[in-house]
Amino acid sequence: MNALLSPSPRRPIRELPDELISQIAAGEVVERPASVVRELVDNALDAGATQVTVRLLAGGVRLISVEDDGMGILREELPIAFKRHATSKIGNLADLESVATMGFRGEALAAINSIADCAILSRASGHSDAFLLDGRTGELRPVGRSAGTTVEVKELFFSTPARRKFLKTDATELAHCVEAVRRHALARADVGFAIWSDGKLVEQWRRCDHPGDPKAALDQRLRDVLGSDFVERSVWVDYRTKSQSHLENAPTVRVWGRAGIPDAARSRADQQFCYVNGRFVRDKVLTHAGRSAYEDVLHGHRQPVYALYIEIDPARVDVNVHPTKIEVRFRDSREVHQAVRHGVEDALAAPRAAATAAAAPLLPGVAEGAPQDAAQGASAPIYASNRPVAPMYSAQPAINFRADDEGHGHRVSDLGALWQKAPAVPAPLAPSAGPGLSLPSTQPPLADPAPPLPPGDWPLGRALAQLQGIYILAENTQGLVIVDMHAAHERIVYERLKKQMAAQTNADGSVGPGAVLPGLASQPLLIPATFAATPAEVATAEAHAETLHTLGLEISPFSPKTLAVRAVPTTLAQGDPVELARSVLAELGQHEASTVIQRAQNELLGTMACHGAVRANRRLTIEEMNALLRQMETTERSDQCNHGRPTWRQLKLSELDALFLRGR
Repeated sequence: MNALLSPSPRRPIRELPDELISQIAAGEVVERPASVVRELVDNALDAGATQVTVRLLAGGVRLISVEDDGMGILREELPIAFKRHATSKIGNLADLESVATMGFRGEALAAINSIADCAILSRASGHSDAFLLDGRTGELRPVGRSAGTTVEVKELFFSTPARRKFLKTDATELAHCVEAVRRHALARADVGFAIWSDGKLVEQWRRCDHPGDPKAALDQRLRDVLGSDFVERSVWVDYRTKSQSHLENAPTVRVWGRAGIPDAARSRADQQFCYVNGRFVRDKVLTHAGRSAYEDVLHGHRQPVYALYIEIDPARVDVNVHPTKIEVRFRDSREVHQAVRHGVEDALAAPRAAATAAAAPLLPGVAEGAPQDAAQGASAPIYASNRPVAPMYSAQPAINFRADDEGHGHRVSDLGALWQKAPAVPAPLAPSAGPGLSLPSTQPPLADPAPPLPPGDWPLGRALAQLQGIYILAENTQGLVIVDMHAAHERIVYERLKKQMAAQTNADGSVGPGAVLPGLASQPLLIPATFAATPAEVATAEAHAETLHTLGLEISPFSPKTLAVRAVPTTLAQGDPVELARSVLAELGQHEASTVIQRAQNELLGTMACHGAVRANRRLTIEEMNALLRQMETTERSDQCNHGRPTWRQLKLSELDALFLRGR
């Protein structure tokens, strides 16, 4: 018999020595040198520091020194600084339930001191003397220092050499230490940070002096830490929601910061920063909320970039979940999820063409405020649109436009005009429209017409020509705009379908308050598809039977450990019903039902919009092109199509000059 499996002799229960207890705790708190840096910087920020300097040797293994200019530690309090559960942050249970500081457990210094050679040098504010406490001997002696505290940690893991063998190279450990300080720097623009490694300055982020203007301070810090490209390719987020409490002065959840535009997405999720009351956290609720906000605009498996700051009543979030304090638990996770999702969605919804055009200089020879209306575009000699290109285009009827009331050329007052003579959507898609939903190919406009922009204020410019029946070429104040007409029209139709369906839901008296959207049409299966289900899947199917019905799914127990799929959504009838059921049940088990329903119906509307949008090789007139451009400028999320691909691109005049070597 294996000796490891044989019963061991009885051992008496005894109390562990304090040093061993601290070393066990250190295994949870201190994973590598970066863990020590994080804990010490937390203490420096809690002390009110305005400048934090980190000095490292051998990636932090030989030396970690964190120096601050905070309030310091009194002489009589220094001897207990290295004792377990000694802290100035909390004093009772009420303090623990509403922690407003970075640290609070009182374990970090004791744990670090048990596996390294530590010392604290501190001078309290308002006192003339500084003192040095030796962590090994407990000796306290006077020294010279300005107000603040310096904590030195030498020879990390010297008392636990087995842990030291698990460390990586010095360069790798240094990178982790820099990342730990960088996370603090992104949260505290009012504090300066400097990192020295082996006597060389590695990183320095100066204090951002913008009193009373947190937005400007954060933008400056984001530029310093993440680069100017992050700020330039992101939008500002500032969203506040009221609590569901019935009280008038109920606490709010505020989400602010910056969210990267879809074009700035990366292949890895290495630029996603979430902070709760100034604390960097990794939380599945926040990660899912951020990803959900990009569902309609992100292409493929690209990862969004963002730096979001959640401000919430400390009593409504539990930070005492993990010794590293990087995990939190919200009292109302749904409220926080919705705040993050809606905040980012609202910020991304506004078309970026107007902001881009406003920041650009006018083209040479174009006077500021000069009219550039559709009439000019229509009357100018456009060579490409007048060429005989019949073989390149499919045979499709022309589209009628009516002149506006003031006679300034022709425009499309509503997008429904584009559909009046367009080919109808294929019949198989008709049943998927849902109750009362009319397809744009056969019905009047889906929403009120957007007001026309004043002449000279058209961010996407005036149409010049159509290229290969696919792209629209337009001229604006920056240069040349290239538009994918199918992708752009697809987004416009998709947004109008969503608005129409939402309006129908609100007007339907049978749908009570809080309901999301009408149910999806379903198709019964001739032979139910059965599959072996886990207990969690069975419980989810029983608890969310009504939600599944709304999604067009009918899933019922076939046996105690088997589920049967008896109906699926009409549009997904050709798919794998078992795979569909498993994915929906997994989603329902992790997230709220309304999110699942919204996503499913958005996918359906996206399919309808894709099939109904104007197709490639359809010849458009100048008036039709200008109409599409005007609609893009007023449609939410029109910078990306339903699949996350861009709908337009800008070629600046300087880029065109470079192509032809002008000015060289």
